[in-house]
Amino acid sequence: MPRERYRDSLDELRSDVLAMGDLVTERLGDSLEAVETRDESLARAVAEGDDEVNETYLALEDRCVDLFALQQPVAGDLRFVTASFKIITDLERIGDLAVNLANYSLAARETVAPEVAVDAIGAAALDLLERSLAAYETGDAAACRAVAAGDDEVDALCQRASESVTRELIAETDDDGWAAERLLDDVSRVLLTVRDLERVGDHAVNIAARTLYMVENDPELLY
Repeated sequence: MPRERYRDSLDELRSDVLAMGDLVTERLGDSLEAVETRDESLARAVAEGDDEVNETYLALEDRCVDLFALQQPVAGDLRFVTASFKIITDLERIGDLAVNLANYSLAARETVAPEVAVDAIGAAALDLLERSLAAYETGDAAACRAVAAGDDEVDALCQRASESVTRELIAETDDDGWAAERLLDDVSRVLLTVRDLERVGDHAVNIAARTLYMVENDPELLY
């Protein structure tokens, strides 16, 4: 592959990773809206659209493998291709989490604890994802570190939400054991929703960590 074509291939890879990021971001936003509004048609659209995310992931995985095998990139190019390969894996997993959220929405029957601000957690996690992709696009090392710091907010929100809904269940158990049993499925669903949103934040940090390594050869944020 001539050098000019090789550079074009790297640019195309970056553009296509970002396009996958846009797709996953859209699906995550739709799933969060479905959770908030109990929109069954939107939730089903997210769940049924997972094949598109998976197919995009597989196509980009093949592209990365071809670049490794045929071009044997070194130094900065190697870090870029490796980071892109890891990032699409995180995006695919966020897509899976979006499907989980959509399915929780479809299964939900009632609001368990109104003070549990799932929408706020979702907005914070979605913001982290968008910021991590912007850092990848621009190669902004400072933005990568800011994403990692911002994950502390998501973790704190998740912890408070989990504690709140658990207290709700305990209170119901003290007052009425049968009421607690009826609420148990819904409490579990809220806890799973919070857990998956926390994982979205973790994957956003992974994207930032891989980008920082790509830009500065700095493993600071890698787990």
